[in-house]
Amino acid sequence: MGHALCICSPGTVIIDNKRYLFIQKLGEGGFSYVDLVEGFHDGHFYALKRILCHEQQDVEEAQREADMHHLFNHPNILHLVAYCLKERGTKHEAWLLLPYLKRGTLWNEIERLKDKGNFLTEDEILQLLLGICRGLEAIHAQGYAHRDLKPTNILLGDEGQPVLMDLGSMKQARIHVESSRQALALQDWAAQRCTISYRAPELFSVQSHCVIDERTDVWSLGCVLYAMMFGEGPYDMVFQKGDSVALAVQNQLSIPQSPRHSSALRQLLASMMTVDPLQRPYIPFLLSQLEALQPPTPGQHTTQI
Repeated sequence: MGHALCICSPGTVIIDNKRYLFIQKLGEGGFSYVDLVEGFHDGHFYALKRILCHEQQDVEEAQREADMHHLFNHPNILHLVAYCLKERGTKHEAWLLLPYLKRGTLWNEIERLKDKGNFLTEDEILQLLLGICRGLEAIHAQGYAHRDLKPTNILLGDEGQPVLMDLGSMKQARIHVESSRQALALQDWAAQRCTISYRAPELFSVQSHCVIDERTDVWSLGCVLYAMMFGEGPYDMVFQKGDSVALAVQNQLSIPQSPRHSSALRQLLASMMTVDPLQRPYIPFLLSQLEALQPPTPGQHTTQI
């Protein structure tokens, strides 16, 4: 973690004794901004995420996001380059320095193709899905769940590999809910931190005595897979029309027929979108299914039986 952070001249900052030049704004959310910066020491571009912290809880949550990044050294999870806290009078800004991946997000790719009347091919979908699952497998193996998986939180690396980002909603995977008060608190948390059209059914109406586990991510993964197959999430239009997503997710999803997709891929999607979380598969099972579906590598022979 970096401690000293100062603005040394207009448009430049120092983080961990290294100087970075501000290039342009990349985006902003409710209480955060992302800027493109260039390192003077290496000439590489980075994404600088600045989180506005209005109270101590915000500082702790930003620190926790940085801690989550430090748990992983995985090709499918975004690496944290540096973290530091900057005082602004009585308030703070938490700064996370992250690699800049110029291809943007999976959603950018889906939209780019859709604008041309195209979709990802099944082989492309399977390759992306495999990488996303491997990233989730690493997160779940540490006892956590991502809790906000969606196409805008999946970056594409230079080789097209998926990279999970935005670990700010990560929470322990297995939560034993033992009272109505605890259930309501978790439901409220999910309403704030889990994107509504990718949120698992069990998080809309948390039961007083239940176990919520990492399979909330499997539901979200199913929504991501649907978006890769059809160009939009299964509940995006429900939300945009102002209808109830909470009601819509209680019914088994109807998957449109398309000659672009195999029955095996459709079955995989249907298993992820199982409303009952106890019947929904875990990531290791999905990985075994996916590895069996991967197309042969060039030069690899298949045997006819």
